[in-house]
Amino acid sequence: MRICCFALVLGLFGTALAQSHSNAISAADVRGAEALIGLDFSDAKIELLRPGLGKQREHYEVMRQWPLSNGVPPALQFNPLPVGYRLETQRKKFRATPLPRIKLPDNPDALAFYSISELAALLKSRQITSVQLTEFYLERLKRIGPQLECVVTLTEDLALAQARRADREIAAGHWRGPLHGIPYGAKDLFATKGIATTWGAAPYTNQVFDFDATVIQRLEAAGAVLVAKTTLGELAMGETWFGGMTRNPWNRQQGSSGSSAGSAAGTAAGLFAFGLGTETYGSILSPATRCGVTGLRPTYGRVSRAGAMTLSWSMDKIGPLCRTAEDCALVFQAIQGPDGEDPTVLDVPFNYDARLDVTKLRVGYLQTVFETKTGDGRKNDEATLATLRQLGVRLQPVTFPEYPLSNISFLLSTEAAAAFDELTLSGQDDWLKQQTAGDWPNTFRQRRFVPAVEYLRAQRIRWLLIQDMAKAFAPFDVILAPSGAGMTVLLGNLTGHPCVVVPNGFSAAGAPTSIYFLGKLYGEAELLALAKRYQDATDHHRKHPTL
Repeated sequence: MRICCFALVLGLFGTALAQSHSNAISAADVRGAEALIGLDFSDAKIELLRPGLGKQREHYEVMRQWPLSNGVPPALQFNPLPVGYRLETQRKKFRATPLPRIKLPDNPDALAFYSISELAALLKSRQITSVQLTEFYLERLKRIGPQLECVVTLTEDLALAQARRADREIAAGHWRGPLHGIPYGAKDLFATKGIATTWGAAPYTNQVFDFDATVIQRLEAAGAVLVAKTTLGELAMGETWFGGMTRNPWNRQQGSSGSSAGSAAGTAAGLFAFGLGTETYGSILSPATRCGVTGLRPTYGRVSRAGAMTLSWSMDKIGPLCRTAEDCALVFQAIQGPDGEDPTVLDVPFNYDARLDVTKLRVGYLQTVFETKTGDGRKNDEATLATLRQLGVRLQPVTFPEYPLSNISFLLSTEAAAAFDELTLSGQDDWLKQQTAGDWPNTFRQRRFVPAVEYLRAQRIRWLLIQDMAKAFAPFDVILAPSGAGMTVLLGNLTGHPCVVVPNGFSAAGAPTSIYFLGKLYGEAELLALAKRYQDATDHHRKHPTL
């Protein structure tokens, strides 16, 4: 096989070499390229460059003939850990709040907005079966889902089969845990065996894998029931997908934000108990805020991305969208940890304890950012800080290092352009609905003109940012930030820090608002415990839209 492949490469190279002799690179070509990347070499240096640039182009032409799927990673691997960072090694028992003692509600529609723990209590006590709960959610998905344009594929047959199995196991006394028999929706970029996985984009509407993504496998092992593949913006950008625009359940004239659009909207609307999403640059935090749900963006390297669409190898992360922070902890417990497939995932303990004394946590807040925030959310942010102080949490002001974040943000889209280079080269980028200057088709073409040297320079700046963020975070376990403030979302995604976004009220117009709880690397346990304690003292997360 190696001999055949080598012969293929030699053949391709010979073809490219023959073509290059009839299409030599001129001095004017080099001058034009210089203008694109901001360089100015002398005439003598350009003459030296021309033959070598021609050979470089020959290599490119050969490489483009080599088949590369979206799932093939580069040989370079991003590491978010700063120099000398010490990871937790002691493993402790995962301690969630005991299941509540509750009864089936008189109004069945109330079930739509029950937490995972509440539904688990009903299932474990056999007041309701998983099949009944699944059919309940499927009916809502069929009735309300089209209004919100939040579902790509209903997985009804699979869901009912998984629900029937859950009922048999629970009846036999084999309860797998709080996710057993719980229906959920998964963003349609996770591979599901035998079911279309469209990535939200027209070129992939008929794409079917013969395997399940690791997170889908792990949720099935926990007994969860997959009822829907949910919408995402085309190739994980925004809320517009090949079938329409996902709607905000609080205001259906407005989009749900994205790209985990359907998972957020469906959770908010009570179409399933929780949703699975991904974040590269705000794709969990933003729709969670817009739709008024709780979302967890885990640390980079916490959850395996095997079987998930790649947008950016050094920034993609998988996390849940739920009703509560503790629901996020329950789902995260099921999906986190290495699988032997994604080499970026480290085996770090997740020592969540719902009873953690949060007054002992070292908590900072971006004082200057809070004080300069304008709009409806400021009052709610101030109330959140006041609530935490009333709970005995001491808040210390902190500032983050200043870096040219927007100037290095092209790292994401450059990696995305590489991940979807076949789409650009084939011309199938014309099939995407969004075609403005800021949309993927044009951005992918633009990023083809990013020099590798500049990409690596940006990564080196990112390395310095990681070291300085470690110094800023060193005195703290959790840092609070206004949602969407400044470059906070980009900063956390570049450095790989976890974040929980929590509803904290409503605007004067009735739109949900939120606040960010930022954690230290691999610090999800403390992060979620503090967010849970805040939610125990408030009821914003229990509000839901009227549909």
